[in-house]
Amino acid sequence: MSEPVPGPSHPGSVLLDLGPGTGALILRTGPEANGREIEISPVGDHGGHRTHSAVRPREVPRGTQYAAVYPGLAAGMYTVWRDERQPDGEVTIAEATVTTAWWPASPR
Repeated sequence: MSEPVPGPSHPGSVLLDLGPGTGALILRTGPEANGREIEISPVGDHGGHRTHSAVRPREVPRGTQYAAVYPGLAAGMYTVWRDERQPDGEVTIAEATVTTAWWPASPR
């Protein structure tokens, strides 16, 4: 049984937790990734704690963009995973800041 893909989010519908020691990540994708779960983990933590978020359409003033949002991350370096075993790249999360990156970081 598959889970339903969430519909689009609208401006003001996503709450980001920003502050001392905490930042957020917006991982932008193309529309072909809609519904895909993308995992991230602290750099060096290859088998342990991973956080995931689903790619969804995000309605913004310029139109529809596709992104996975990670609202409250401890500041530091994270690995973004292409799949279960293969990393796609790394991203730095700064405290009190929203970081934006692209997935995939590089073509296959």
